[in-house]
Amino acid sequence: MAKTTRIIDEAPALPELQISPEKVCFIIAKAREFDAKDAVSDPDPGSNASDDKMTSVLEDHADDPVVEELTSVINDMNEDEQIDLVALVWLGREDYSAADWAEVRKEATRAHNKNTARYLLGIPLLGDFLEDGFALLGRSCEKFELDHL
Repeated sequence: MAKTTRIIDEAPALPELQISPEKVCFIIAKAREFDAKDAVSDPDPGSNASDDKMTSVLEDHADDPVVEELTSVINDMNEDEQIDLVALVWLGREDYSAADWAEVRKEATRAHNKNTARYLLGIPLLGDFLEDGFALLGRSCEKFELDHL
């Protein structure tokens, strides 16, 4: 009787990220706050914000604290973390597949410069692209969202 060898498909190993899942999830949450902003309807409001039902917090002002916080967090990251963020966005935009992670990261390394925060904040739906890229690599922010409730 001949022996048969059964090959068990193993799930491909998740690529190692240089950025922590907590940081990615924080950027996703903040990017969604930023993406939700609307155009400024009154560039020079003279009244009290509480009298206007705080609608100005939903408008995209130049001194937006969400933009300032995101810019600060991204600028404080090391180069490898910034490269991973850009690569995750490109992956989430479906410019590449998860199997191309090494190639995506190499391309993001070649493109890296000191304007990462400005570049990322200029991408509409940044939070969605980051989350999609993160998910393509088998990761999720679900645990972090539950931990912070």
